[in-house]
Amino acid sequence: MFALNIEDLTALAKRKGIFAPTAEIYGGASGLYDYGHIGAAIKRRFESVWMAYFVERMENYHLIDGSTILPEKPLVASGHAALFNDILVGCTKCNTYFRADVLLKDLGIDVSEGANAAELDDAISKNKVICPKCKGTFGASRAFNMMFDLYLGPERNEKAYLRPETAQSVYLNFFREFSISKKKLPFGLAAVGKAYRNEISPRQGLYRLRELTQAELQIFFAPDSWGISIDSIKDLKLNVAMYVNEGRQESISVQDIVERYNIPQFYAFHMGLINTFYTEVIGISGDRIRFYEKGGNEKAFYNKLHMDIEVNVESWGGFREVGGLHYRTDYDLKAHSKGSGQDLSIRTGDKKLVPHVLELSFGVDRNIWMMIDCLYEKTDSRSILKLPKPLAPVIAGIFPLQREDALVRKAREVYLSLKPILSVEFDMSGSIGRRYARMDEIGTPFCITIDYDTVDRNSENYDTVTLRNMEDKSQMRIKISDMADMLLQASKFDPSRFSNISNYAAYADDD
Repeated sequence: MFALNIEDLTALAKRKGIFAPTAEIYGGASGLYDYGHIGAAIKRRFESVWMAYFVERMENYHLIDGSTILPEKPLVASGHAALFNDILVGCTKCNTYFRADVLLKDLGIDVSEGANAAELDDAISKNKVICPKCKGTFGASRAFNMMFDLYLGPERNEKAYLRPETAQSVYLNFFREFSISKKKLPFGLAAVGKAYRNEISPRQGLYRLRELTQAELQIFFAPDSWGISIDSIKDLKLNVAMYVNEGRQESISVQDIVERYNIPQFYAFHMGLINTFYTEVIGISGDRIRFYEKGGNEKAFYNKLHMDIEVNVESWGGFREVGGLHYRTDYDLKAHSKGSGQDLSIRTGDKKLVPHVLELSFGVDRNIWMMIDCLYEKTDSRSILKLPKPLAPVIAGIFPLQREDALVRKAREVYLSLKPILSVEFDMSGSIGRRYARMDEIGTPFCITIDYDTVDRNSENYDTVTLRNMEDKSQMRIKISDMADMLLQASKFDPSRFSNISNYAAYADDD
């Protein structure tokens, strides 16, 4: 089976206009990437499908768009100013810095993700680790806060930060948004946008970035009354690696997850919701997806339950995190209540409470890389990116069979009629085979060829075109007048087909 490595995938992305290093003509910048026109289209469609699946079809869920610059006080209250740290270790000879746990793992030395500075120093010492760049020795490791700080105003006397996650924008807007909504729980607020982390060792393409895009949904709920049923998905098998089993993977039903590991139904329901998104919406094989539970030092201190959503990405060397499902309890709103001096408790029915939070967090950039890795196929005869049709950057390529005036005119006419409503591309460069190949490699599901029958009034196929399906290379004739509706239908994401894993009823809490 063909597998891309990091270098091959990066080369493909640059060649096809998917992404490339920022300021590449100046040598690039570590941890920063620009999306090209094809990549930007894939990214935009992923975000749109994510919104349709997780947010727009749910009652009382909304999208907000918060500022990417936050004043200092909220980030002190949230704990980021003191605790948003990685452990940094520096070479005493060449002054090159590394993230200590990543350095050790790259050398095959097993350390926990939450290991502290003393534990990492001990591992470096015991294993006689030296600088991979100059063979020098390392000094003592230390905590390094990953937030980018800046100062506001002409006197630069007001400290602020680029937000490290979109979630904080949601918590800061929760009370206002809840107050102008139905004032019912559960209540969902989503944010899709930029976050910033001053990564010590950006690496593996889009895996560790200093500027990244997150798609996050914060669901506010009352823990004693969120009546989600798992009945419709109780037999759905999920791959899980539970902390109590020391991370050993097993395939288990949603019902067994609840009963065997005492996982709340609302949490298990969302595990199924996420798994279905990856298998049925994105098209990732189920055996490549798992939920990896964090515990001990690896679990974020504010989480009661913390599972990474992992996909087996060969170019990253195995299972890697592309998202997370976190039960954050009431930590966030209580922290901001204390920090701001404003009571963020709400009244629902006859109860006053500080809502708990279930967070669904997805790294958009990581998911883009993951899709290219998992959905790209190459054989001796063709290379194909098997993106689902709603995620395709171009829904159809429009080709004249030959460069003859009548064919070119008709092809342009078809292209111009579709362009205002669909993402289509006109191409008359090279042979038909080469044009097919170019479309296959960026995930274009259809190619439309205008041939001699199309323009021959005496032909029974007059005003029809040849429609080629990328996936199996099958061809059929279709009327030009039917093309727009067919392509629009094919490119549309239909969330109604997932009604068996919808929780509308859980939100219909109207008195």
